[in-house]
Amino acid sequence: MTTAHSEEALKTLMLLSLDGDEAAYRHLLNALRILLVGYYGRRMGAATKADMEDLVQETLLALHSRRSTYDRERPFTAWFFSIARYKLIDHHRGRGGRRLAETELGEDIESDFSEEAVTARMDVERLLDSLPEKQRELIRRVKLEGQSVADTASRTGQSESAVKVGIHRGLKALAEKLRGGA
Repeated sequence: MTTAHSEEALKTLMLLSLDGDEAAYRHLLNALRILLVGYYGRRMGAATKADMEDLVQETLLALHSRRSTYDRERPFTAWFFSIARYKLIDHHRGRGGRRLAETELGEDIESDFSEEAVTARMDVERLLDSLPEKQRELIRRVKLEGQSVADTASRTGQSESAVKVGIHRGLKALAEKLRGGA
């Protein structure tokens, strides 16, 4: 999650929108649209763009109709992505897809947005923010998003070797920071 899409930023927008701030609500919906495209893109495989856009719209409508049920004391992203998960399950049910069982039983979906996972993700983001931007992006792409070194190299215009070195140095710096070093 980028800083604009962090738990703290999204929760703040949600709370402002619940208090009647329409601009905050529009900003929240735009940010959530971006997150949903990535979320569904990783889970829908070969779905058409129209199917994904329909699912994004259905999820945002569900958010709108259920926003009064949000508990202000709880993490927002865990609540929101549980809505997204159920919409994905409904999508697979409606199409009789064989991925339904994977979606319903997939621990990765459950655990991605649990309170513990949200907190851990925020901690990782804070740590990554302490790195130079190039190292931070390389680690995000390869270690967090699962891109290959070759794909990351071609997308960033770096050699595979440079990507590996950047990741290694970034992880080494994070390890030192965690040990209480500089």
